[in-house]
Amino acid sequence: QVQLVESGGGLVQAGGSLRLSCAAARSILAIDVMGWYRQAPGKQRELVSSITSAGSTNYADAEKGRVTISRDKAKNTVYLQMNSLKPEDTAVYYCAADKVLNRYWGQGTQVTVSS
Repeated sequence: QVQLVESGGGLVQAGGSLRLSCAAARSILAIDVMGWYRQAPGKQRELVSSITSAGSTNYADAEKGRVTISRDKAKNTVYLQMNSLKPEDTAVYYCAADKVLNRYWGQGTQVTVSS
């Protein structure tokens, strides 16, 4: 079991920035992949970005250049820096941890971007 706690969501104006945090209750180096997903109302959950235990990063094509995933191994925390936010970025953002064949989810954090 991997417990994840997200924070950092909120209301921001278009063009603004937010940094989301995902704190894991265990070493993130023991987790194969950590990722950020989002789900907008009426839409499927989609990948925003991910980072492997080796530090390799992956970004959804639509997010490249606007978001950056990073981690603090000492704090067992993964971050998602989001810039130039748009109203269409409004969604619940979830942190996920892939360990072996299991995926664990955080409770999500709401991001609302006003126009």
